[in-house]
Amino acid sequence: MSSDPVSVERLEAGAVWRVTLGGSKGNVIDSALTQALTAVFQEAGRDPAVKALLLEGEGRHFSFGASVQEHLPGQVAGMLRRFHDLLLGLLDSSVVTLAAVRGQCLGGGLELVMLCQRVFAARDAHLGQPEIALGVFAPVASLVLPERVGRRHAEDLCLSGRSVTAEEALAMGLVDELCDDPREAALAYARQHLLKHSASSLRFAVRALRSGLRARLPTELAALERLYLDELMSSADAEEGLRAFLDKRSPAWKNA
Repeated sequence: MSSDPVSVERLEAGAVWRVTLGGSKGNVIDSALTQALTAVFQEAGRDPAVKALLLEGEGRHFSFGASVQEHLPGQVAGMLRRFHDLLLGLLDSSVVTLAAVRGQCLGGGLELVMLCQRVFAARDAHLGQPEIALGVFAPVASLVLPERVGRRHAEDLCLSGRSVTAEEALAMGLVDELCDDPREAALAYARQHLLKHSASSLRFAVRALRSGLRARLPTELAALERLYLDELMSSADAEEGLRAFLDKRSPAWKNA
């Protein structure tokens, strides 16, 4: 396992960047990974030759999600700000982004994936938004997931906290293709459909397609951050759920 939170391999003469999340078991999205990945998106946005980013996780899994430790009082405000800035940075790069998903893709990992233009998943992958099981909710998924899979499926995933199989994810539109090797499938897609186009024109197309989302996301995320920090985190059950997870025990809900 690499000690670096993010590694970048430049392929196709620099037109495709393979960006691998690592640095911990399950590729947890902590502050170090968030800052490193934000820097990658900024660098890709400045490089006029980049036509596609390919995101994947090191090892067996894409990501177990955002750091639960950093969700605790005293750290959660900074964690939310950094993570939301990361996702806005992905949008601002205006680079076509592909995701290769293996194993578990949960929480903040799935929020990152759902902002990609195309998602390739291994047949044994599992995807989910388990935040409710920890007594909290997923701000980005609350806003973006309904746009990708429809409100019915988004509410199912966010309110049940369950993970779905790759086949279920394909049926609801959460992933776009099932394959034996999602990395190779994503690279094949880039080679067949993206590399023949102008990198500049691709970026204008991405900006056009995401213009509405980019315009509304900061305001709507700010409102959900206030709900999360000012109300949710003052409830007994939010901290109980997080600490129960870290203590590896069942939560004792007070329903308050």
